Amino acid sequence: MTSDAYKLKREFLEYLEIEKGSSLKTIENYDRYITRFLEFIKVKDVKNITDENVREFRLFLNRQCAGNNRQTGETLKKKTQNYYLIGIRGFLKYLTKKKIESLPAERIELAKVPERQLDLISQIELERLLSAPEGNSLKSLRDRAILQLLFSTGLRVSELCSLTRDLNFSAGEFSIRGKGSKIRVVFVSEEANKSIKEYLKNRKDMDDALFVKIAEEKSINEREGLARRSIERIVKHYAIKAGISKRVTPHIIRHCFATDLLQNGADIRSVQMMLGHSNISTTQIYTHITDKQLQEIHKRFHSKK
Repeated sequence: MTSDAYKLKREFLEYLEIEKGSSLKTIENYDRYITRFLEFIKVKDVKNITDENVREFRLFLNRQCAGNNRQTGETLKKKTQNYYLIGIRGFLKYLTKKKIESLPAERIELAKVPERQLDLISQIELERLLSAPEGNSLKSLRDRAILQLLFSTGLRVSELCSLTRDLNFSAGEFSIRGKGSKIRVVFVSEEANKSIKEYLKNRKDMDDALFVKIAEEKSINEREGLARRSIERIVKHYAIKAGISKRVTPHIIRHCFATDLLQNGADIRSVQMMLGHSNISTTQIYTHITDKQLQEIHKRFHSKK
């Protein structure tokens, strides 16, 4: 059985694509992480990968300048460094699975990263944002439907961009293929459903996409459907209009969706399913918000004796 590092790397990427159903972006990232590692350690036979190779590569990553920050001297964030280590560990686990001798994956420990802080807006700010698209122009109707649907469903922006107009929104739910090609059910509020109906009723085009550019937004030969950056610009525009000084993105609306569910009594497992998280530890970041709320209640109402 071959132990050629680059040949095995290619087989690992094919394994991710065919057997694991990983997205093209995930495969590209893994390819970049592992290739950079192999080029750095200059090892052609996976049997020769050592703890020392990994240690030296970690030092190399830790001293790398981040992006275009060579002048400021800012180095790669620990989270970014961990992406490389996760890619290498995945490759080594694959080798173990194939019974190919190499460094055991568990020998690679991830760097400790600071606890993630959630960017959130208040309930009042959220209400101002959702009501910011005023009037009955097609643009206002479309943008109101976008904001309402984001908050109603907790969709990722990429998932929102993939929606088609033939979905039966009036059913109050629909299936979406999310990250890792996993299918989940999302739920549509009456308010969001009403906004979508009003928007579609005023559409004159025949494009399949749910959300499309209006006439003044189009340029020649440009696709009709809204892309990720367009949705992000729309959210930013209405956040400014609503007088919200914080940075607001579609992902922050997704955060608001999750915390709203938890603060109103939803259990963590249900929220995990609605967000489409494969690992509950990803969802547990939101419990810090509700823990803080409980702490405030404890201070206000618990006996002072």
